[in-house]
Amino acid sequence: MEEQLAVLFVMLEVGGILAPIIFILFHTLRQFLFIPPILVCIAGGVLFGVTWGTVYSIIGLTINCLFFYGVIHRLPKTHLRLSNLKKRWFGEYRNLTLGQITILRLIPIFHYHLLNFCILEKKKSLKSYMKGAFLSNIPLAFFYTIFGQFISQFTFTMIIIILFALGILVYLLREKMTIIKWNEFFKEARG
Repeated sequence: MEEQLAVLFVMLEVGGILAPIIFILFHTLRQFLFIPPILVCIAGGVLFGVTWGTVYSIIGLTINCLFFYGVIHRLPKTHLRLSNLKKRWFGEYRNLTLGQITILRLIPIFHYHLLNFCILEKKKSLKSYMKGAFLSNIPLAFFYTIFGQFISQFTFTMIIIILFALGILVYLLREKMTIIKWNEFFKEARG
């Protein structure tokens, strides 16, 4: 993975004025190279500074979400896998709010496209999905572009405190009611 990021740095240094375009396209290609979006956002902060690194990362992540929206409907097996993964991680009847998804994007262990899938289940139309994806990408890009340089210097205790605080935020931003269909409720009660 370090080699792929080193190649990105060399391409951007040579690219000059095309560097932002290369960086934004790299956000779209990173999923095929199995590079977490967090690392690319950190690289954006190092290469372009806080402001432009955040802007380019938001654009790249949003294009990535658009690509996901266009592809997921054409891949029924992947759609089913993400649905099963969502049920396993969050429960069958749990719907995450956009605030929860935004906070979960900040925690590195959560799969980026699983969270895109959660937005897609909540917001079916392209316009509402893209709005939700855009808004949930802003804190991810902002946080990791600014603080990316300092995260490696955090102590283990500090990381635990940050993850605990994010966990509390996810709990506080949860959806307050769960809707279970009549047939499904009685099917489980009989079984």
